[in-house]
Amino acid sequence: MCRVCGGTQLTRFLSLGSTPLANAFLRSTDEFLAEQFYPLDVYRCEGCSLVQLLDLIDPGTLFSHYIYVTGTSETVAEHNRAYSKTIVELLKLQPGNLVVEVASNDGSLLKCFEPYGMRTLGVEPAENISELARSQGVETLTRFFNSATGREVQETYGAAHVVIANNVLAHVDDTPDFLEGCKHVLKPDGLIVIEVPYLRDLLDRLEYDTIYHEHLCYFSVTTLMRLCDRVGLSIRRVEHVPLHGGSLRVYLGRQEVQGNHADAVLDYSAAETEAGFENMDRYERFAADVALNRQAVIRLLEKLKSDGKVVAGYGAPAKGNTLLNYCGIDTQLVSFTVDQNPMKIGHYTPGTHLPVLPVEALRERQADFAFVLAWNFEEEIRRQQRDYAEAGGRFIIPIPEPRVV
Repeated sequence: MCRVCGGTQLTRFLSLGSTPLANAFLRSTDEFLAEQFYPLDVYRCEGCSLVQLLDLIDPGTLFSHYIYVTGTSETVAEHNRAYSKTIVELLKLQPGNLVVEVASNDGSLLKCFEPYGMRTLGVEPAENISELARSQGVETLTRFFNSATGREVQETYGAAHVVIANNVLAHVDDTPDFLEGCKHVLKPDGLIVIEVPYLRDLLDRLEYDTIYHEHLCYFSVTTLMRLCDRVGLSIRRVEHVPLHGGSLRVYLGRQEVQGNHADAVLDYSAAETEAGFENMDRYERFAADVALNRQAVIRLLEKLKSDGKVVAGYGAPAKGNTLLNYCGIDTQLVSFTVDQNPMKIGHYTPGTHLPVLPVEALRERQADFAFVLAWNFEEEIRRQQRDYAEAGGRFIIPIPEPRVV
């Protein structure tokens, strides 16, 4: 059943095969044979055009212990500083106002509100990440967020001037209930600010590796409007931000207070319709291009191997594991990968079993090419690895078509 309109006419347009969970890194070779694989198939609702997965994994399995930490990236840190400044200025927040963030991770964004004198509260389902946030002085509840949690937060802490939900709505099975929870926390004239990966970027830039089991929904402005209509919210403002390969930032208010969707939002939706988002042809073309990308990536890596080159991965992001598994890339083509996250170093990538090593291994093991799995941080990576490039190292960017830089 569709997560926006409740419809039952859903058509599969892409299959990425059976893959392990994207963050199910393995601690030792002893775990290889016991890995679990799940279908990774993508559907479009014929009623409202929401793109979504139907194979649901227990949220406790996915999120109760998490290994993605937002505070490890310079790009995300800069994004958070600019984000907090924008919200404070745009919403005219005053010292003492309450800012609540859902899926607050390690509290990196909420920390950016402290210089403005805001009261802050995070709600984060992963116990290990919640502890990390609390250790840095960010008050954090360890909860999965839904309408009941929203009532609990409002009764305990009062109503919030702004509720932030970054990169979490796409993870939620019951999206209307999630937004009802945000409404429960919110002051009548407050705003909910949500960031989600943008479907248009996924399609236009061929970002198929951003599809994995945690990401249940892939939103356009049009499908967000339809979801908001269902729960009495309206989109007051929409911005396109470059983070994570292209995201939407939408500002939601209560329809009875703020009125209907803003004209600029309607323009966004009209542009999506013109681009074919309401037609299955657009999605079938995407699926065909995904298959061509796989062929091109494998062809390039096989050529480098035949030339005797050493290729290492750069990054161990969830998206990288979709790409590695879909393309069938293992240590025969990519010897290892490197990452900055200490919770991943010393482990093996799920399904493909690349060792995850510290970043220093890129030069220590004399890799000729760095296959950039974390391509959304390409500029940051190339800046950090200037010495590697000056010593002759090259970078391979796999999306939207493989290129060597």
